[in-house]
Amino acid sequence: MGKVKGKPGPLARRPDNSAFKQQRLPAWSPMLTANTVLPFFYFMALICMLLGVWLLLTVQRTQEVKMDYTKAGECSRCFEKLKNESNAGQSCICTVVLHIEKPLKGDVFFYYGLKNFHQNLRRYMDSRDDGQMVGRKTNLKNPSSYCMPFDRDQNGLPIAPCGAVANSMFNDSFTLYYNKLGSPVKVPLLRRGISWYTDKNVKYRNPKMDNLTLAQVFEGTAKPLFWQKPVYELDPFDQTNNGFINDDLIVWMREAAFPNFKKLYGVLHRGDDPFTKGLPAGTYTIEISYNFPVQHFQGRKELVLTTLTWFGGQNHFLPIAYLVTSSLILLVAIVLTVVWWKFGKTGMNMEE
Repeated sequence: MGKVKGKPGPLARRPDNSAFKQQRLPAWSPMLTANTVLPFFYFMALICMLLGVWLLLTVQRTQEVKMDYTKAGECSRCFEKLKNESNAGQSCICTVVLHIEKPLKGDVFFYYGLKNFHQNLRRYMDSRDDGQMVGRKTNLKNPSSYCMPFDRDQNGLPIAPCGAVANSMFNDSFTLYYNKLGSPVKVPLLRRGISWYTDKNVKYRNPKMDNLTLAQVFEGTAKPLFWQKPVYELDPFDQTNNGFINDDLIVWMREAAFPNFKKLYGVLHRGDDPFTKGLPAGTYTIEISYNFPVQHFQGRKELVLTTLTWFGGQNHFLPIAYLVTSSLILLVAIVLTVVWWKFGKTGMNMEE
């Protein structure tokens, strides 16, 4: 029997009789032979090798100076002091000496680095209130449950900003001096504009002021447990850099993917001599407000002074990856060439 009109029949699900639905469109099927495949392998090996060499030369043009100050010089006293939990929150001042053998030319970026600090743990990354960080007053007074146990202090006051990420914010501060002919000259660092534009202007906002001061807006909230200052006093020199739009806070809140990382602290201001061309070679003294304890997670702290290129900082991973990939492709190409040359197109030894 044929198909009854209006009712499903045995051919009701058959696709339309078109070239597209019946897969009758013309197609090009390349013939993969040794004459077409082997040149492609050699070409890709050459491209990867050229990219690897180019990136390696670019990376080597960057200049970088690192210094681990965890227990360096006078800072060993501060390290021992912070071992005692009763001294948590107390500031300790120490100085370290840094020698720069070759001048760092161009823009110089000042980073702080941490080792063995895992910002990529899921519970740690979730311990924040994004609604609070965009300035919602309801979240300011009633933090999200994701922030627990860093949502309220011992008196029941809501913490702003709440959560483990904000609570563990890096709070060491640095002042760099250039010892020029025995007379120290303070190195000017730009501390504003070090965060991403979208973070500063979109992701993080202060609550609406409504003709109030920032301190009045945050009235009735408490600072994070391990902080020394409330969020509206993070920058004593610039009131427009306080609250949730503080650059240091924003930089810290963007979690690192690996346990060893560095974050931007400042950029050299090249307005006056002797820093117009960068950091000159010589001896530098760094005054450190040593506040961040690392003993509990067996971590290390370091300072990094570096120049940058279009490729970024001194990172050899990508150029080495290209060079290794080029070597592997070249090795496979040579093996295939030998096999093809020995056995030919028939797959048999031509000498037999």
